[in-house]
Amino acid sequence: MRKLVYYIGVSLDGRIAGPGGEFGFFPQGDEQQATAYANWMNALYPETVPTAYRAAAGVADVPNRRFDTVVMGLGTYRLPHGNGITSPYAHLRQYVVSSTLGPDVDPAVTVVASDPLGLVRELKCEADADQDIWLCGGGRLAGTLLPEIDELLVKTYPVIAGSGIPVVDGAFDPTVFDVAERIAFPAGATLTRLTRR
Repeated sequence: MRKLVYYIGVSLDGRIAGPGGEFGFFPQGDEQQATAYANWMNALYPETVPTAYRAAAGVADVPNRRFDTVVMGLGTYRLPHGNGITSPYAHLRQYVVSSTLGPDVDPAVTVVASDPLGLVRELKCEADADQDIWLCGGGRLAGTLLPEIDELLVKTYPVIAGSGIPVVDGAFDPTVFDVAERIAFPAGATLTRLTRR
């Protein structure tokens, strides 16, 4: 069975974005550090680069390595959609969980109005799929899908937001994960891979 993997960037106080959805406050280091980090991450997970930026990132022709499907909440989808991009990850199967978004937003995007847990359970059981499912965000959706999250890929940045959208926003449900790998980068960011115990 394939996995649901929550791959996300967070502040030291567990925020994935500011109160208004801001995410530009995550420190990237100098240009050389930022480029080295982006190149390293893009080599590991090229499919997480939005379609509009794949050519600039040098991954336009790189096949998907880990994920073939992305699931995201409306707040995450709105970021590119607000710029006129209705299919942000055209190289993946795209699901947007929203009870307010119309179903005809884009032919390549499936809008899921209810039961995201049921959706993920179906996707995980697909017999013909050999790659994992990327949970792109946001915090409320992660809270709902916590029972099905198998792995976390957490990019932690050395900044405190003070307020904003939490990495997981749901009911009190202590869920233990084990650290499988941790990598530190020169600008102070770390990438931690955790697996469900």
